[in-house]
Amino acid sequence: MKKASRYWIISLLLGLIILLGLPSPSYADSQSITTKTIHVLNRLSFGPRPGDIERVKSIGINNYIQSQLRPETIREPQQLTNELSKLKTLNLNPVELFNEYGPLPPRKQKQLTQKQKQARNKRMRIIFNQAIKSNLLRAISSNRQLQEVMINFWFNHFNISVTKGRPIRLWIGTYERDAIRPYALGNFRDLLSATAHHPAMLFYLDNWLNTAPGSPGVRGPLKGLNENYARELMELHTMGVNGGYKQEDIITLARIFTGWGIQRRSGDGSGFKFDANRHDNSDKIFLGIPIKGGGIEEGEKALDILANHPSTARFISYKLAQYFVADTPPGSLVNKLAKSFQETNGNIRYVLETLFKSPEFWNEKYYWSKFKTPYQYITSAARATATDKPKFGRINGMLSQLGMPLYHCATPDGYKNTKEAWLNSDAMMRRTSFATIISRGQLNQGKPIPINHQQLKVTLGNNFSAQTQAVISNSPDNLQAALILGSPEMMER
Repeated sequence: MKKASRYWIISLLLGLIILLGLPSPSYADSQSITTKTIHVLNRLSFGPRPGDIERVKSIGINNYIQSQLRPETIREPQQLTNELSKLKTLNLNPVELFNEYGPLPPRKQKQLTQKQKQARNKRMRIIFNQAIKSNLLRAISSNRQLQEVMINFWFNHFNISVTKGRPIRLWIGTYERDAIRPYALGNFRDLLSATAHHPAMLFYLDNWLNTAPGSPGVRGPLKGLNENYARELMELHTMGVNGGYKQEDIITLARIFTGWGIQRRSGDGSGFKFDANRHDNSDKIFLGIPIKGGGIEEGEKALDILANHPSTARFISYKLAQYFVADTPPGSLVNKLAKSFQETNGNIRYVLETLFKSPEFWNEKYYWSKFKTPYQYITSAARATATDKPKFGRINGMLSQLGMPLYHCATPDGYKNTKEAWLNSDAMMRRTSFATIISRGQLNQGKPIPINHQQLKVTLGNNFSAQTQAVISNSPDNLQAALILGSPEMMER
């Protein structure tokens, strides 16, 4: 039998362990220090890099968790810092990006030659490509792994998509940099505010069009109430679909946010502006709470109400428990997290600390119970194989083929993180195919160097079931790294 054919048969057999819903691998000592260390690295990071298991053991699991909860205390690799410094467009604010790279007014656009138009389009692609590079560089190489995990979590929670139009291609990097990254482990109310004010969110959910009917600001596309942002703010960002609000509350919230718009070419650089001429300044009652008519402060009051609502505490807590523990998280854990959320006024760091101290997080039945999303799978494979100079185009191409291209989830609910969303026969075939490519060292720039399967086993803690161990050890050396990367254990976290 040819080696390639043998590989595919073995890979399919390994994949079927998951596809057919067979029991997860069992381990002789599931609560050993090594196993607990792997569990922590699988959940608080995008997976171990070479030496990570030994490093966490040396400092202690609790010390590792505490340091990850305070990323400002962790030094980043110099190579990562150097690579990020080359991405110049990441230093520009939304107004600078629009002025330098955005579409020209129609009159000036007509004056451009075809060659000039192509040059401008190419420059715009640079912005988007640098946003992708920044995201993948940090996910693969950052020592502040929990921060990167939470940025991935919150971006999906407050999702925007480049499928909406060119302005978001301009602003996607600044949205992640300014609205998500600074608050990923901070206060939920600050995170809520930052996303609400950012021009990318205002454009994506149409709040820049939201105008009080009959107001002096009605003109062109600004012709009336737009409920899109108000609806998603309650359903997806805060209270959840079962949070207890009514359609009347959505309409009131839309009225509250009239006049919140985009400043494209001037202003303070943030890209946000409030237009009082488009605002409904009448008195309102939102979720049973009176809000006196005024200006932008109405929106801030509404954000306060939403951030402090018990339904928000529970909804956010459920999603965190689902991300870090199980697709259907235990109610006891959700209750603990909701209590911590309310007691700390939405302090994300302390809610996570509650989660990581909980017996539910350390219950062995939840170990390796989460199926990796394509993003988690590819980044974990890149980390495990010590990819230090990633081929960004190839990685994002893999993500696209697996149905999860960066910044392309068109719907506002973001990419799912549950098994049912990603586990299917076609996806498994593609993953096993990519496992072969990665095992050959083809994620790194330069001449490919095949991955050492012995080192790869050590990096991953050799946490394979007896069945997987037997398949790997009975295969030729040049297939073993691919089999490890395509194994059921590599698909889980």
